[in-house]
Amino acid sequence: MDFAQADALNQAIRLLSLRHRARAATLLAPLGLHPGQEALLLELDRTGPRIQAQLSEALGCEPPSVTLMVRKLEASGHVQRTQARGDKRASVVELTAAGRALADQVKQLWSALAEETVRGLPAATVAELPGVLAAMTANVDARRRSVRGKGE
Repeated sequence: MDFAQADALNQAIRLLSLRHRARAATLLAPLGLHPGQEALLLELDRTGPRIQAQLSEALGCEPPSVTLMVRKLEASGHVQRTQARGDKRASVVELTAAGRALADQVKQLWSALAEETVRGLPAATVAELPGVLAAMTANVDARRRSVRGKGE
């Protein structure tokens, strides 16, 4: 790939990421949420109660970030934590009734954001996007793991 193509690709990814996050923040703010918190709510809605380490892995973020999100969502009454059976160090996080109701609202916003993001694209392209984006993410993740493994 030549530089012009690489630059165009990297710029497009960067701009989409920035603008999508900003738009998500705008949509989530009236619900009292910040970007990232919706992913935690939706993960718990999909899977049920999870240990914080599992949430960190599923969300692709560091444990301290999950801890902070859980604390904020717990303070607002949307999740609750209990001690994991057999492991006093681990906390199980689950949605409260208010959290389930909020997750339903987030699903509506998330659907609207997705539709807004792909507006005007052919249906075939939209159908391929999740796979293409997942492959791109896996490529970056593989490189990140490789660099971490070398101690850099």
